[in-house]
Amino acid sequence: MLSLATLALCSLLVSVHAHYTFPSLIVNGATTPAWVNVRKTNNFNSQAPVTDVTSADFRCYDSQTSPTASTITVAAGSSLGIACDQTIYHPGVVNVYMAKAPSGNVSTFAGDGAVWFKVYQITAVTNGGSSITFPAQNVPSVSFTVPKNLPTGQYLVRMEALALHSASTFQGAQWYISCGQVSVTGGGSGTPGPLVSIPGVYTGNEPGILLNIYYPIPATYTQPGPAVWSG
Repeated sequence: MLSLATLALCSLLVSVHAHYTFPSLIVNGATTPAWVNVRKTNNFNSQAPVTDVTSADFRCYDSQTSPTASTITVAAGSSLGIACDQTIYHPGVVNVYMAKAPSGNVSTFAGDGAVWFKVYQITAVTNGGSSITFPAQNVPSVSFTVPKNLPTGQYLVRMEALALHSASTFQGAQWYISCGQVSVTGGGSGTPGPLVSIPGVYTGNEPGILLNIYYPIPATYTQPGPAVWSG
């Protein structure tokens, strides 16, 4: 059995390893150029994560870049991907949120208020305390089906990869975030929900955010955020 000191050292070594960004979408099987359809994040060079879930940067992490992005068309019911600039190196989970631009123009939409709904997640897999694994770890991209019943319109699509290797202390969890711009066509008459505000959806004290994944190994894992809306 590994000692606590060894586990702590492993956690430290992991925490200083290369970080990552999510600069591209994957539409119709093609990966878009970096920062064209995704708003450029503050960490486009540093790759540093967000750690304060109450900060304004927790939404799209773009306070320093004042980014502009082009909006790409995606059909309801089709696959939409979000590509990492390398792979999701750290152990952790993924949530994908969307928010509809009320004005019809996502380019001027900041995502304020309770407008976000979850469309996809990749959670952890536990085995009663004997193991915990993270299916999102080491993948180069995340893809999901745009709900067929999602109303036609322009949306922000927000990727959050929650890294849990140093999550045993408050604000130790690391968040890797980006927001893309899509125009959904051929949609339906669904009512997405539950709707949440970002920031506001988390406090940082949730059991899926503040936890030690190494010792004792969690018997269960609770994915943070609302339920997925599938339409």
